[in-house]
Amino acid sequence: MLTLRQIEVIRAIMVTGTIAGAAKLLGVAAPGVSRLMKYTEDSLRVRLFNRSHGRYVPTPEARHIFGLLDTVYRQVEDLQFAVQRLEKGDGLELSVGSVPSIANVMVPRAIAKLRQQYPSLYIDINILKIEEAIDYLLVGRGEVVAISSYLEHSIIHFEPLATGRLLCIVPQDSELAGKDTIAPADIARHALIGIDPNDPYGRVMTEIFRRQNLAYDMKIKARFGTTVCALVAAELGIAIIDEFTVAAGRVPGIKCLEIEADTTFPTFVAYRRDVPLSIFSERFIDTLRTEMTRAKR
Repeated sequence: MLTLRQIEVIRAIMVTGTIAGAAKLLGVAAPGVSRLMKYTEDSLRVRLFNRSHGRYVPTPEARHIFGLLDTVYRQVEDLQFAVQRLEKGDGLELSVGSVPSIANVMVPRAIAKLRQQYPSLYIDINILKIEEAIDYLLVGRGEVVAISSYLEHSIIHFEPLATGRLLCIVPQDSELAGKDTIAPADIARHALIGIDPNDPYGRVMTEIFRRQNLAYDMKIKARFGTTVCALVAAELGIAIIDEFTVAAGRVPGIKCLEIEADTTFPTFVAYRRDVPLSIFSERFIDTLRTEMTRAKR
């Protein structure tokens, strides 16, 4: 049975008519081409070329197989071209979703790294509420969703992504800005801005109060973490926020304080159990996990 390399060599000799020409076409040394040609003919027990004045001329009995060899070679070239397109993501699209807290900073960082590897890949990013994530996956709008809550579902799998922490954000010019850490009881004494505690993301933010049985007064409720940051910067109160929302660094008008309690919480990436992930989705998940792990303060 002929190998692809043997087919390459036979075709190169057929096209150029010489060992030297075939070697130049293939970018290899001429003696290697000559040895492989002799080995191929010995193995097939068929003489493929007659040698005449330094040129290789196809034998009459072998001439009819050269058309087939050329067809195989071109099909291999087409396969290699298709693989190269796949390696770049050429003409393909990746659709992903994310809750706002992860999409704000982490997803763009992951996408930037992904585009370095797949520069031609089309990417569609959807910002979703937690309650929208299941439908997004079930109707096939996207392959994966980065999410901050775990839900039991028979079709959707929730894979651990990264562990995050909560921070307390205070106005930059406030008295609290002189601190580096703050206790949950001290947070509860101030007017709070936050996500609705009945919202899954809001429950993550207020869990430390429930854990210590602390009463708190949420004066202003907002839907997204970025809005909460802006309200705190406007000196309308203080807030608890996840570290991924403020991972870009210094957010104008606020200071981040460590909370004197265990505030770790898990995040997940959700995808369908019954549909294999594309290589692009797998790489996106790996890259996002790396970026979220690096983001820890």
